[in-house]
Amino acid sequence: MLPNKYSLKIIATFFVVALIASCSDSDAVRAESNTAKAQPIYLDVYKSSTCGCCKKWISHIDENRFQSKVHDRNDISSIKEKRGIQPRYRSCHTAISEDGYAFEGHVPAKFIQQFLNEKHDDTVIGLSVPAMPLGSPGMEMGDKFQPYKVLLLKSDGSYEIYSNVQSYEEQF
Repeated sequence: MLPNKYSLKIIATFFVVALIASCSDSDAVRAESNTAKAQPIYLDVYKSSTCGCCKKWISHIDENRFQSKVHDRNDISSIKEKRGIQPRYRSCHTAISEDGYAFEGHVPAKFIQQFLNEKHDDTVIGLSVPAMPLGSPGMEMGDKFQPYKVLLLKSDGSYEIYSNVQSYEEQF
């Protein structure tokens, strides 16, 4: 016995509603996921009030899901000492994440995001791009680029190479 047209319409309607509902749930999950991804990462940035490259670096991170709170200081060496950043790893500014990691110098936002998404042991204090390499975020000068290393700093004063940046494009 074949079902009548009315029964077929009810069954078809049920499947269409179920299909739409499942798509809507997936869209809601995607929207929640995108909202979670869109949450800013907060950084306290300590710098000199007269440093132009620091301002450019802050613009770089703020354009890449960060929200910075800037602290202009005449002397930021005490911040660096407190965080355990050895003089050989220092640069012109220091950023501190909500969970206490330090990001010294012109570390690209890409590597800060990657670092913060990883699990680190208690000896890791953060990342550093020592000095001020040409072409790093905030240090752009035309098409000039100086390859550099992003260092993973440890509390005993040692480091590991976190990333070798060989081209301008690798930073993004």
